[in-house]
Amino acid sequence: MKPSKDISRLIEIMAALRAPHTGCPWDVEQNFSTIAPYTVEEAYEVADAIARENLDDLRDELGDLLLQVVYHARMAEEIGEFSFPDVVEAITTKMIRRHPHVFGDEKARSAGMAKGMWEMIKAEERTEKRSHRMARGLDPEDHGEGYLDSIPVALPALTRALKLQQKAARVGFDWSEAVPILDKIEEEIGELREALAGGDDAAIKDEFGDMLFAIVNLGRHLALDSEVALAGTNEKFRSRFHHVERALNASGKSLENATLGEMETLWQEAKCKE
Repeated sequence: MKPSKDISRLIEIMAALRAPHTGCPWDVEQNFSTIAPYTVEEAYEVADAIARENLDDLRDELGDLLLQVVYHARMAEEIGEFSFPDVVEAITTKMIRRHPHVFGDEKARSAGMAKGMWEMIKAEERTEKRSHRMARGLDPEDHGEGYLDSIPVALPALTRALKLQQKAARVGFDWSEAVPILDKIEEEIGELREALAGGDDAAIKDEFGDMLFAIVNLGRHLALDSEVALAGTNEKFRSRFHHVERALNASGKSLENATLGEMETLWQEAKCKE
């Protein structure tokens, strides 16, 4: 079998990998749950290639992510649920429906998207999806019908916190400005101190989560995405620590046998060089 730019070749390859008797033993034994972590990982690797501005890697990582879509579609086809063309049809239908200002009539295009139209269309889609599942004798999706239930549980926690807050803010459930949120953060820190003093692990976890949620809220009011901000700090920490490591190696020492004082001095040196 030869490589190809045609998506049908990738679908053929996946079918061959999943063939019960002649396929790859590892691929054959996988299921939706075991593959899901790889799907998330590949999405992050796409984002990483973009952050590094490496288009060669981006091409490869997009291919890896596409493979994940084909993988899940193949497993669904094997149990008679849907196939890859159904996935394509579903997303094209959704994009056309959600952009009446582009694909609709002249009136829709000239008027543009009315305020709230996107959310209204998504709400209609959720209702139709529930009706479709119930018509097939299935339970409605797990998230129910609450206003915030469309925010995926599987999102990274900081991102989900931001999206929950953004959606709640659309109906007026929000702070009017950023400054009072600082008071809320201090309040949460005080409650965390109390939980630490009490030694209650469950309370400590709960109050720590409340503090993080409030910090995400502050970032939102400062027009900052907490995931993006933390990613920058992560990279800054990595870079400074790498400086410490290089400097120690140059002096014949290692991270393992250096003192905290020596590492702190080199850390401050790295900060000054930035």
